[in-house]
Amino acid sequence: MKEGFVYILPNVQRTVLYTGVTSDLVNRVYNHKQGNGSVFTSKYNAYLLLYYEIHQDMYQAIVREKQIKKWKREWKFNLIKSGNPELKDLWGEILPEGRFHF
Repeated sequence: MKEGFVYILPNVQRTVLYTGVTSDLVNRVYNHKQGNGSVFTSKYNAYLLLYYEIHQDMYQAIVREKQIKKWKREWKFNLIKSGNPELKDLWGEILPEGRFHF
Protein backbone atom coordinates (compact mmCIF):
# COMPACT_ATOMS: atom_id res chain seq x y z
CA MET A 1 0.00 0.00 0.00
CA LYS A 2 1.02 3.57 -0.62
CA GLU A 3 2.01 5.66 2.38
CA GLY A 4 -0.12 8.61 3.39
CA PHE A 5 0.57 12.04 4.83
CA VAL A 6 -1.48 14.30 7.07
CA TYR A 7 -0.46 17.95 6.97
CA ILE A 8 -1.46 21.30 8.41
CA LEU A 9 -1.17 24.59 6.53
CA PRO A 10 -1.93 27.99 8.06
CA ASN A 11 -2.08 31.31 6.32
CA VAL A 12 0.73 33.82 6.91
CA GLN A 13 -1.14 35.51 9.77
CA ARG A 14 -1.73 32.10 11.41
CA THR A 15 -5.46 32.86 11.71
CA VAL A 16 -6.61 29.98 9.48
CA LEU A 17 -5.58 26.31 9.70
CA TYR A 18 -6.14 23.79 6.91
CA THR A 19 -5.72 20.07 7.64
CA GLY A 20 -5.32 17.78 4.65
CA VAL A 21 -4.32 14.28 3.58
CA THR A 22 -2.38 13.10 0.53
CA SER A 23 -0.28 10.29 -0.87
CA ASP A 24 2.21 12.77 -2.41
CA LEU A 25 3.14 15.49 0.08
CA VAL A 26 5.61 17.37 -2.11
CA ASN A 27 3.25 17.77 -5.07
CA ARG A 28 0.26 18.54 -2.86
CA VAL A 29 2.05 21.30 -0.94
CA TYR A 30 3.49 22.64 -4.19
CA ASN A 31 -0.04 22.90 -5.58
CA HIS A 32 -1.18 24.75 -2.45
CA LYS A 33 1.74 27.17 -2.80
CA GLN A 34 0.75 27.80 -6.44
CA GLY A 35 -2.85 28.51 -5.42
CA ASN A 36 -4.16 25.29 -6.97
CA GLY A 37 -4.37 23.07 -3.89
CA SER A 38 -7.99 23.66 -2.89
CA VAL A 39 -10.60 26.40 -2.95
CA PHE A 40 -10.22 26.88 0.81
CA THR A 41 -6.43 27.27 0.80
CA SER A 42 -6.56 29.58 -2.22
CA LYS A 43 -9.23 31.76 -0.62
CA TYR A 44 -7.34 32.12 2.67
CA ASN A 45 -3.75 31.92 1.32
CA ALA A 46 -3.00 28.91 3.53
CA TYR A 47 0.19 27.54 2.02
CA LEU A 48 2.83 27.30 4.77
CA LEU A 49 3.67 23.71 5.71
CA LEU A 50 4.02 23.84 9.49
CA TYR A 51 3.25 20.21 10.31
CA TYR A 52 3.08 16.80 8.68
CA GLU A 53 2.89 13.15 9.67
CA ILE A 54 3.79 10.06 7.66
CA HIS A 55 1.50 7.01 7.88
CA GLN A 56 2.01 3.50 6.55
CA ASP A 57 -1.05 3.71 4.33
CA MET A 58 -3.73 6.13 3.20
CA TYR A 59 -6.41 4.56 5.37
CA GLN A 60 -4.44 5.38 8.55
CA ALA A 61 -3.74 8.88 7.24
CA ILE A 62 -7.43 9.52 6.52
CA VAL A 63 -8.43 8.32 9.99
CA ARG A 64 -5.86 10.66 11.55
CA GLU A 65 -6.91 13.61 9.37
CA LYS A 66 -10.53 13.20 10.48
CA GLN A 67 -9.39 13.04 14.11
CA ILE A 68 -7.34 16.24 13.86
CA LYS A 69 -10.11 18.09 11.99
CA LYS A 70 -12.38 17.58 15.02
CA TRP A 71 -9.85 19.15 17.38
CA LYS A 72 -10.00 22.63 18.83
CA ARG A 73 -7.71 25.20 17.25
CA GLU A 74 -5.55 25.31 20.40
CA TRP A 75 -4.95 21.55 20.24
CA LYS A 76 -3.87 21.83 16.60
CA PHE A 77 -1.39 24.58 17.45
CA ASN A 78 -0.03 22.50 20.34
CA LEU A 79 0.47 19.61 17.91
CA ILE A 80 2.27 21.90 15.46
CA LYS A 81 4.49 23.40 18.17
CA SER A 82 5.40 19.95 19.52
CA GLY A 83 7.31 19.24 16.31
CA ASN A 84 7.94 22.75 15.02
CA PRO A 85 8.29 25.17 17.96
CA GLU A 86 9.58 27.99 15.73
CA LEU A 87 6.56 27.66 13.41
CA LYS A 88 8.81 27.69 10.34
CA ASP A 89 7.71 26.59 6.89
CA LEU A 90 8.87 22.97 6.46
CA TRP A 91 8.70 23.11 2.66
CA GLY A 92 12.50 23.07 2.34
CA GLU A 93 12.66 19.99 4.55
CA ILE A 94 10.51 17.87 2.22
CA LEU A 95 11.64 19.37 -1.08
CA PRO A 96 13.86 17.19 -3.28
CA GLU A 97 16.76 19.33 -4.43
CA GLY A 98 16.20 20.97 -7.80
CA ARG A 99 12.65 19.72 -8.21
CA PHE A 100 10.68 22.96 -7.89
CA HIS A 101 11.71 26.57 -8.21
CA PHE A 102 9.91 29.73 -7.08
